[in-house]
Amino acid sequence: MEQRCKIGGGSLRNRNAVNEDRISELPEDLLLHILSSLSTEIVIATSVLSKRWRSLWKMVPKLEFNFEDHKSEHHTVSEIVCRSLLSHKAPVLESLSLVVRDETEALDIGIWVGIAFSRHVRKLVLDLWNEGGDLVKFPSVLCSCSNTLEVLILEDIILDLPSRVCFKSLRELHLYRVDFKDEESVSNLLCGCSSLQDLFVERHSNVDAETYTVAVPSLQRLSIEDDYRGDGDGGYVINAPSLKYLKLKGFEGIEFCLIENAPELVEAIIDVSDITNENILVSLISAKRLSLSISPLEIKYPTSGIIFNQLLSLELSTSQREWWNLLSLMLNDSPRLQTLKLIHHSRRFYIEKDCLVDWKWNQPNCVPECLLFHLETFVWTRYKWQRDDAKEVATYILKNARRLKKATISTKPINSKKVKKLEKRREMLNELASEVKASISCQLVFEAD
Repeated sequence: MEQRCKIGGGSLRNRNAVNEDRISELPEDLLLHILSSLSTEIVIATSVLSKRWRSLWKMVPKLEFNFEDHKSEHHTVSEIVCRSLLSHKAPVLESLSLVVRDETEALDIGIWVGIAFSRHVRKLVLDLWNEGGDLVKFPSVLCSCSNTLEVLILEDIILDLPSRVCFKSLRELHLYRVDFKDEESVSNLLCGCSSLQDLFVERHSNVDAETYTVAVPSLQRLSIEDDYRGDGDGGYVINAPSLKYLKLKGFEGIEFCLIENAPELVEAIIDVSDITNENILVSLISAKRLSLSISPLEIKYPTSGIIFNQLLSLELSTSQREWWNLLSLMLNDSPRLQTLKLIHHSRRFYIEKDCLVDWKWNQPNCVPECLLFHLETFVWTRYKWQRDDAKEVATYILKNARRLKKATISTKPINSKKVKKLEKRREMLNELASEVKASISCQLVFEAD
């Protein structure tokens, strides 16, 4: 009979099983997949585990360096990055992320990016914000050195591009607080990305380029958030014949936004306020889904008989001034509308004072075609149950939407101790529920969000 040596109540065989390195026996592809989810600092540290792991980290397809995390007594962070990139042996570097907070370290950006391009990097992330506020310039000489780069994310950096770039494979571009030397640099970047499909822009100033031109024939998704609060100088020109998705937000210090060519647009989110000289809505007539947070006092509405024939879903902000007039116009001109959502954005605190006074809603002269034949879903969030004018709008829709299947109306929560207010809300909502509905199959739901 086989003897078992007992040590501390457990068998030696069991202890050996516990100490066995089973991870190292996994296939290399699986190990590389696991390492790809870890920070590069930890990945490099695994090289001391065993002979098997000594060079394994060099094949990891993703490298990530945060200069606040990588600290060494013997090497600068720049030396660590360079040595890691030069030691990298994977056929393709899938992703390289560099987060730099020291302006002096960031001066070696050209070396890092040059090595990454030689390693056929596909995704490059550069976040170069520093407390001093002086942005680092991206080396323009490198802008024609990569045929493999597919995703480029730049944060807090300067782009001075005297000639057109050549990023033939670039599909996705993020520009967060990127300062361009001039308008020509903007054009040289975007015009040099012949395969670009997704563009995301976040700006806080227009001192670099007053007119920001986006002319990209291949572009399908465009998102621009502009928080600049200047004097209303400058703006945007958008020419994207393949555009499917558009988001515009902010624009309080912008003078104009020209959407010159977007015939393929499917969805648009427009949350702008002070653009007074441009008719944005005319450019959105091909959209199937619209989210509008605009004031008819500020945005010109089409007056030439333009109809939103493709529009199926409309979300309208009730936080803007005279939103009810825009609602009437959109109902009249959206004959196929199936879903209508009225959304109150509580962040727009400055609108509340305008809502304290009664407003007069001008009902459409004739019942809109969408209410008669197509509207199926109606949602109103933060419904002002105290106001007769809000009730008038809700009642009109319920009385005329013949195909309506479900109407959901939510109100702000009320403290349970305010009994009289709770009773008053219940009374007002019951009155709305008792109104005659055009659709006998409509389900009316009241909620407190």
